[in-house]
Amino acid sequence: MTYPPSNDPYNQQQPPPQQYGQPQQGGYGQPQPQQYGQPQQGYGQPQYGAPQGYGSPSLEYATWIQRVGAYLVDYVAVLPFGILAATLGTSTNDAGVQSLNAFYFIFILLAIAVAGYNRWYQAGKTGQSWGKKALGIRLVSEQAGQPIGPLLAFARDLAHFVDGIICYIGYLFPLWDAKKQTLADKIVKTVVVK
Repeated sequence: MTYPPSNDPYNQQQPPPQQYGQPQQGGYGQPQPQQYGQPQQGYGQPQYGAPQGYGSPSLEYATWIQRVGAYLVDYVAVLPFGILAATLGTSTNDAGVQSLNAFYFIFILLAIAVAGYNRWYQAGKTGQSWGKKALGIRLVSEQAGQPIGPLLAFARDLAHFVDGIICYIGYLFPLWDAKKQTLADKIVKTVVVK
Protein backbone atom coordinates (compact mmCIF):
# COMPACT_ATOMS: atom_id res chain seq x y z
CA MET A 1 0.00 0.00 0.00
CA THR A 2 1.40 3.41 -0.87
CA TYR A 3 0.64 6.63 0.85
CA PRO A 4 0.37 10.06 -0.67
CA PRO A 5 3.60 12.07 -0.52
CA SER A 6 3.88 14.37 2.46
CA ASN A 7 5.23 17.86 2.69
CA ASP A 8 7.99 16.68 4.99
CA PRO A 9 11.10 18.76 4.19
CA TYR A 10 13.39 16.10 5.63
CA ASN A 11 11.74 13.32 3.65
CA GLN A 12 11.14 11.16 6.70
CA GLN A 13 8.90 8.17 6.38
CA GLN A 14 5.54 8.69 8.06
CA PRO A 15 3.83 5.84 9.91
CA PRO A 16 0.75 4.42 8.24
CA PRO A 17 -2.56 5.92 9.41
CA GLN A 18 -4.06 4.16 12.43
CA GLN A 19 -7.10 2.05 11.73
CA TYR A 20 -9.91 1.84 14.23
CA GLY A 21 -9.64 -1.12 16.62
CA GLN A 22 -5.94 -1.78 16.09
CA PRO A 23 -3.41 -1.06 18.83
CA GLN A 24 -0.89 1.67 18.19
CA GLN A 25 2.76 0.72 18.01
CA GLY A 26 5.37 2.47 20.12
CA GLY A 27 5.40 6.17 20.89
CA TYR A 28 5.45 8.07 24.13
CA GLY A 29 2.63 7.11 26.47
CA GLN A 30 1.53 4.20 24.31
CA PRO A 31 1.22 0.71 25.77
CA GLN A 32 4.05 -1.61 24.90
CA PRO A 33 3.51 -5.31 24.29
CA GLN A 34 3.94 -7.25 27.53
CA GLN A 35 6.38 -10.13 27.55
CA TYR A 36 5.43 -13.20 29.59
CA GLY A 37 7.33 -13.26 32.87
CA GLN A 38 8.24 -9.56 32.72
CA PRO A 39 7.03 -7.31 35.54
CA GLN A 40 4.14 -5.13 34.49
CA GLN A 41 4.73 -1.42 34.83
CA GLY A 42 1.95 0.82 36.05
CA TYR A 43 0.89 3.30 38.65
CA GLY A 44 -0.42 2.85 42.14
CA GLN A 45 -1.41 -0.12 44.22
CA PRO A 46 -3.86 -2.91 43.44
CA GLN A 47 -7.51 -2.04 43.90
CA TYR A 48 -8.75 -2.13 47.52
CA GLY A 49 -9.98 -5.58 48.41
CA ALA A 50 -8.04 -7.30 45.62
CA PRO A 51 -5.99 -10.24 46.83
CA GLN A 52 -2.45 -8.93 46.89
CA GLY A 53 -0.49 -12.08 46.33
CA TYR A 54 -2.51 -14.01 48.89
CA GLY A 55 -0.43 -16.87 50.21
CA SER A 56 2.79 -15.08 49.33
CA PRO A 57 5.43 -14.21 51.91
CA SER A 58 4.24 -10.57 51.89
CA LEU A 59 1.02 -11.58 53.71
CA GLU A 60 1.34 -10.63 57.35
CA TYR A 61 -1.08 -11.87 60.00
CA ALA A 62 -2.29 -9.53 62.73
CA THR A 63 -0.73 -10.00 66.14
CA TRP A 64 -2.71 -11.08 69.18
CA ILE A 65 -2.26 -7.63 70.74
CA GLN A 66 -3.68 -5.93 67.63
CA ARG A 67 -6.69 -8.24 67.70
CA VAL A 68 -7.32 -7.58 71.41
CA GLY A 69 -6.98 -3.83 70.81
CA ALA A 70 -9.50 -3.97 67.96
CA TYR A 71 -11.94 -5.90 70.15
CA LEU A 72 -11.58 -3.34 72.94
CA VAL A 73 -12.34 -0.47 70.54
CA ASP A 74 -15.44 -2.33 69.31
CA TYR A 75 -16.49 -2.97 72.92
CA VAL A 76 -16.08 0.70 73.88
CA ALA A 77 -18.34 1.65 70.96
CA VAL A 78 -21.20 -0.32 72.53
CA LEU A 79 -20.41 0.43 76.18
CA PRO A 80 -22.42 3.70 76.48
CA PHE A 81 -25.64 1.86 75.58
CA GLY A 82 -24.93 -0.77 78.24
CA ILE A 83 -24.30 1.91 80.85
CA LEU A 84 -27.51 3.72 79.91
CA ALA A 85 -29.46 0.46 80.04
CA ALA A 86 -28.10 -0.31 83.51
CA THR A 87 -28.72 3.16 84.95
CA LEU A 88 -31.92 4.31 83.26
CA GLY A 89 -33.42 0.88 82.71
CA THR A 90 -33.86 -0.09 86.34
CA SER A 91 -36.13 1.45 88.90
CA THR A 92 -36.88 0.76 92.54
CA ASN A 93 -40.48 0.56 93.75
CA ASP A 94 -41.85 1.46 97.21
CA ALA A 95 -41.00 -1.97 98.61
CA GLY A 96 -37.33 -1.55 97.56
CA VAL A 97 -37.54 -4.15 94.78
CA GLN A 98 -35.68 -3.30 91.59
CA SER A 99 -37.49 -3.82 88.31
CA LEU A 100 -36.72 -3.26 84.66
CA ASN A 101 -38.50 -0.60 82.65
CA ALA A 102 -38.85 0.11 78.94
CA PHE A 103 -35.58 2.09 78.77
CA TYR A 104 -33.63 -1.03 79.61
CA PHE A 105 -34.93 -2.89 76.58
CA ILE A 106 -34.56 0.12 74.29
CA PHE A 107 -30.89 0.60 75.17
CA ILE A 108 -30.17 -3.13 74.95
CA LEU A 109 -31.70 -3.17 71.44
CA LEU A 110 -29.64 -0.10 70.50
CA ALA A 111 -26.49 -1.83 71.77
CA ILE A 112 -27.26 -4.91 69.67
CA ALA A 113 -27.99 -2.74 66.61
CA VAL A 114 -24.70 -0.81 66.94
CA ALA A 115 -22.70 -4.00 67.54
CA GLY A 116 -24.44 -5.72 64.63
CA TYR A 117 -23.76 -2.86 62.26
CA ASN A 118 -20.12 -2.61 63.32
CA ARG A 119 -19.09 -6.25 63.79
CA TRP A 120 -21.32 -8.00 61.24
CA TYR A 121 -22.24 -5.54 58.50
CA GLN A 122 -19.12 -3.33 58.40
CA ALA A 123 -16.64 -6.11 59.14
CA GLY A 124 -18.40 -8.42 56.69
CA LYS A 125 -18.56 -5.94 53.81
CA THR A 126 -15.16 -4.23 54.17
CA GLY A 127 -13.20 -6.59 56.41
CA GLN A 128 -12.88 -3.88 59.03
CA SER A 129 -14.98 -3.09 62.08
CA TRP A 130 -14.25 0.25 63.75
CA GLY A 131 -11.66 -1.41 65.98
CA LYS A 132 -9.94 -3.24 63.13
CA LYS A 133 -9.84 -0.05 61.11
CA ALA A 134 -8.30 1.86 64.03
CA LEU A 135 -5.57 -0.78 64.39
CA GLY A 136 -4.97 -1.27 60.65
CA ILE A 137 -6.07 -4.90 60.38
CA ARG A 138 -8.66 -6.72 58.24
CA LEU A 139 -10.80 -9.85 58.55
CA VAL A 140 -10.67 -11.87 55.31
CA SER A 141 -11.46 -15.31 53.99
CA GLU A 142 -8.60 -17.78 54.39
CA GLN A 143 -8.91 -19.04 50.79
CA ALA A 144 -9.92 -15.96 48.80
CA GLY A 145 -8.36 -13.13 50.81
CA GLN A 146 -11.59 -11.11 50.43
CA PRO A 147 -14.05 -9.78 53.06
CA ILE A 148 -16.36 -12.57 54.22
CA GLY A 149 -19.78 -10.89 54.12
CA PRO A 150 -22.19 -10.02 56.94
CA LEU A 151 -23.68 -13.50 57.35
CA LEU A 152 -20.31 -15.21 57.82
CA ALA A 153 -19.16 -12.38 60.12
CA PHE A 154 -22.24 -13.09 62.27
CA ALA A 155 -21.49 -16.84 62.18
CA ARG A 156 -17.90 -16.10 63.26
CA ASP A 157 -19.13 -14.16 66.30
CA LEU A 158 -21.43 -17.09 67.18
CA ALA A 159 -18.47 -19.47 66.79
CA HIS A 160 -16.59 -17.47 69.42
CA PHE A 161 -18.77 -19.45 71.84
CA VAL A 162 -16.36 -22.34 71.22
CA ASP A 163 -13.41 -20.07 72.10
CA GLY A 164 -15.00 -19.26 75.45
CA ILE A 165 -16.42 -22.65 76.41
CA ILE A 166 -12.94 -24.13 76.92
CA CYS A 167 -11.96 -21.63 79.61
CA TYR A 168 -11.38 -18.90 76.99
CA ILE A 169 -8.31 -20.74 75.67
CA GLY A 170 -9.65 -20.43 72.12
CA TYR A 171 -9.02 -16.69 72.30
CA LEU A 172 -5.35 -17.40 73.10
CA PHE A 173 -4.79 -19.62 70.04
CA PRO A 174 -3.36 -16.71 67.97
CA LEU A 175 -0.39 -16.68 70.35
CA TRP A 176 0.92 -20.03 69.01
CA ASP A 177 -1.05 -20.79 65.85
CA ALA A 178 0.85 -20.45 62.54
CA LYS A 179 -1.96 -18.37 60.95
CA LYS A 180 -2.76 -16.64 64.26
CA GLN A 181 -6.36 -17.93 64.19
CA THR A 182 -8.79 -18.42 67.05
CA LEU A 183 -10.94 -21.55 67.01
CA ALA A 184 -13.79 -19.44 65.60
CA ASP A 185 -11.50 -18.38 62.74
CA LYS A 186 -10.68 -22.03 62.05
CA ILE A 187 -14.38 -22.96 62.05
CA VAL A 188 -15.42 -20.28 59.52
CA LYS A 189 -12.04 -20.31 57.68
CA THR A 190 -11.02 -16.69 58.24
CA VAL A 191 -7.76 -14.91 59.05
CA VAL A 192 -7.00 -11.43 60.36
CA VAL A 193 -4.25 -9.68 58.40
CA LYS A 194 -2.39 -6.38 58.63
